[in-house]
Formats: sequence, C-alpha cells, structure tokens
Amino acid sequence: MIEVEGLTKQYGRTVAVDDLSFTVRPGRVTGFLGPNGAGKSTTMRMMLALDRPTAGRVLIDGRPYQELSEPLRRVGAVLEARSVHGGRRCRDHLLWLAHTNRIPARRVDEVLEQVGLTSVRRKRVKGFSLGMHQRLGLAAALLGDPPVLLLDEPVNGLDPEGIVWLRTLTRRLSAEGRTVFVSSHLMSEMALTAEHLVVIGRGRLLADTTVERFIAENSKSYVRIATPDPTRLRAVLATEGIRVTDTDDGALAVHGTDPARVGELVAAHGVVVHEIAQRSASLEEAFVQLTGDSVEFGR
Repeated sequence: MIEVEGLTKQYGRTVAVDDLSFTVRPGRVTGFLGPNGAGKSTTMRMMLALDRPTAGRVLIDGRPYQELSEPLRRVGAVLEARSVHGGRRCRDHLLWLAHTNRIPARRVDEVLEQVGLTSVRRKRVKGFSLGMHQRLGLAAALLGDPPVLLLDEPVNGLDPEGIVWLRTLTRRLSAEGRTVFVSSHLMSEMALTAEHLVVIGRGRLLADTTVERFIAENSKSYVRIATPDPTRLRAVLATEGIRVTDTDDGALAVHGTDPARVGELVAAHGVVVHEIAQRSASLEEAFVQLTGDSVEFGR
C-alpha cells in the first residue's frame, strides 16, 4: 500500500504539489490523472525519493522509499523510458540492476521473455525505439517481482498490440494482489485499465474514487434520438417539460429522462423515430469537465 500524506513540493514561489493526500491500495489498478503541469510526475518522483518534499511524506508499506532495503524487490517503477545509457546492451543493463539488489541472473532472462525483448537482449540500447525503451523499463520494474508498481505514461511509444499487452499485464498484476499505480494521458486506455482514479489539478486533489463514480459525478448521460421529424418531436417533449439539444450528427439529445419514457411519448403521439439509445459520457468527457479550471496550458 502507498500512503501519501500532506505531500507538498514548492520551487521558489511555485507550488507544484499542494498538501496532497491519498492512498493507493493493492488488488486494483489505480489511475493517476491530471492536466499537463498538474504535478503528477513530481508526485511520483517524491514517491521514489528522487525529489525531496517541502512538506509531507510518502510511505510504502509503512516506510519511506529511501529506507527500503533492496528496493527493487519492493517497488518497480517506470518514470523516464529513455533514461538508460545508450552504450549498454539490453541484457547487461538488467543484469547490472539485478546485481545491485541480489536478484539472480536467471530472473533477467525471465523478464526479457515477459516483455518481448529476448531477441534483442544483446543489442545496445541506443538503437532502441521508444516502444522498446518502454518494454525495457517495464522489464526493470518487474525484475524484483515487486508487490508495488509505479508506471508513468507507460503506453508512450507502444503500438496497438503493445498497448493491449500492457493493459492485460497490469490487470493481471493487480489481480495477484499487487499495488499498481499508473499515470497516463490516454483516457480511452485508462477507462479500460483502471478501476480506481486519483485526479489532481494544480497540485491539489480533485477526486479519489472509482472510475464509474467519477464519470457519473462529473458528466451527464442523455437519450439520443434520430428522427425525420425533429420539429414535431421537440414539440411533444416540450409539452412534458423535457429539455432537448442538438447533437453534432443531426440527432437530438434528450436530457433528464430515460429511453423508456421517451419511447412511450413518441408512440403515444405517432412520431416516427429511427433510433432511441442511452448515451453515457466517456472518461475523457468527465475528466475535461472536472479539470477545465485546472488546465495550465489551455487554449
């Protein structure tokens, strides 16, 4: 378990992280979301003792990261995919990391196979693509078979097949009872991967909840109706005090009711419709709705 307590990081007069508190629990994938400049990477660096907080603390299983002996056996992390010396060979890089934490050499070959890099194990890292760097970073994170994983933008550079592979991997690891904390800007993937969300803006906590509740609380669903007679349908719904707006594709969006009620009204008034469907907002729409005032580099 990861406990973030009153975490604050200030650079001069700039407050990057502002009294942030939340808990990341095992057995589920927790997504870490926020606009550019929200303080996500700074928070994750403080979790790993790469940056010293101005105030507050982070505990991993009750202890600060810097007090963990053989930390690769406790926490696996991917922060900067390309932060590997280009002259090193792939397997040698992992072997060096394994030696520092008394991890047997056979584990290096196991994780290379797990992330799909066995065929390039003897190649120098400088020739790797971004996607290959990401896989190497994941191999390093998995090297000590740790119960806690911190992944910052791990899908960057991965092809569609790689994204599906990573999604399956993170969900399997969480199902094993591990604590998996993933930062990402790719909302569609986060909706498929995460079960819980921690959302920050301008360094402050905005939400700490399940994906389903986050979407429900920060967006509105509606009933989409396609009809050849929108004027008449509007009039019918107006008599019932039901609000109607236009959609981008020429259909009508009906708010504050459900498809069954709409179906009863159009049948009773003989209005021809081609489609009646419930539409729910996406994670991306809910995220934009909540964080709109927290975007530092908006248009």
